[in-house]
Amino acid sequence: MKIVKRKRRLLRLSGRIWLLMVIWVVCLLYLLFQGGKTSVMLLSMVTLLGIYLWIVGMSGVRRVQGSRQLSQGSEFGELLHAGDQVHVKLSVSLPGFLPLPYIIIREVLKRHTGESWSFEDSVIPNMKGSGQLAFQTPALERGSYYFAETECVSEDIFGLLEHKGRLNAPGEFRVLPRTVFIPYWQLNDRRSRMSGPQTVQTRTRRETTQINGVRDYVYGDRFSRIHWNATARTGSWKSKEFEHETVPKTMLVLDIHTKHYVNADQFELAISSIASLLEYGGRERMGVGLCTAGETGTVFQPSEQIMERQRMMHHLVDIHTTSQGSLMAAVESGVRQFPQGCYFVLISPLKDHQALELLRWADTRGMTPCHVYIGEGSSEGQAKEWMSMLRTRGIQGYHVPSLEELPAIMGGGTL
Repeated sequence: MKIVKRKRRLLRLSGRIWLLMVIWVVCLLYLLFQGGKTSVMLLSMVTLLGIYLWIVGMSGVRRVQGSRQLSQGSEFGELLHAGDQVHVKLSVSLPGFLPLPYIIIREVLKRHTGESWSFEDSVIPNMKGSGQLAFQTPALERGSYYFAETECVSEDIFGLLEHKGRLNAPGEFRVLPRTVFIPYWQLNDRRSRMSGPQTVQTRTRRETTQINGVRDYVYGDRFSRIHWNATARTGSWKSKEFEHETVPKTMLVLDIHTKHYVNADQFELAISSIASLLEYGGRERMGVGLCTAGETGTVFQPSEQIMERQRMMHHLVDIHTTSQGSLMAAVESGVRQFPQGCYFVLISPLKDHQALELLRWADTRGMTPCHVYIGEGSSEGQAKEWMSMLRTRGIQGYHVPSLEELPAIMGGGTL
């Protein structure tokens, strides 16, 4: 499979058709004025050739049909993450009974940002007029993708005329942001003067004495946890499920202003960082919300539900930077939906008075401010100076130079 640039070819069909018509008229004149078996044979051959070309043009590739299948690797699925490749299988079927030597198939994959990739390959149809094209896309980044109309090109067995047809085989999929596994987030273990009575002092969420339900027995459960009534009723070992202590709600605030980012890679690092934190909150059953601060603030309130977290992740798929509005105004427009006493986690590459003003504003509103500084491309000295200034003001800060270092940084390995 080769990737080619889209180029328009000059249509030569009209010229060849005129040439064929001129030949047929010459043969007809030759029959009328000369006569004989030779002229009859020539006119018959040209007439049959014209009929064949007309049938191929009307019932061949112009009426092509087909379907498309998308898969990730060897398993079919819908969840794709940045860096994954998609396997595409396109099945085509040509109506009619006349054979074609080959079909050139041109595919165009488009991204929601306007980027596109073109693919071109040939397929040799079988006697029934069907064939299958299989290819693999390059590693894809975050975004929404769809296939445009497929262009099919073929020639007759003599190579005289080129015929084109279009096939509409829908193929849409979404690629989620790239994420890394965060085993532990240090933020929930640090006592802050603004976190209130909900501050958690242990590394894990402690269980209460309130029974929340029944679950399957797990090897290692204490004898006192066994739920005897449920075990006797179901015939299999069951354990009691207890509610966990309440943890503070967390609001992740993403800065999406174009002028604050050096390049697109830095913005993708911010997207991947916030997506990784959302996955961590889902595993730990934390109430994590999302606010994307652009021209206005788009707010998803904190929730432990899987469906709500998926809504946030899919919102991150289509998001892009904007040059309108200001960061402070965008956050203020959605602050009414922020829970009281929540963690205010700003994900931004800013390290100036604008970021400091926003963090102080969150502090005055009764929230616990925290800054995840996206420092890709910045010097280590500037990052350390900014982290030191935040600590002197009682604000927790994390410097994230790359996605691979995020788990260690969030766990307290590096500041």
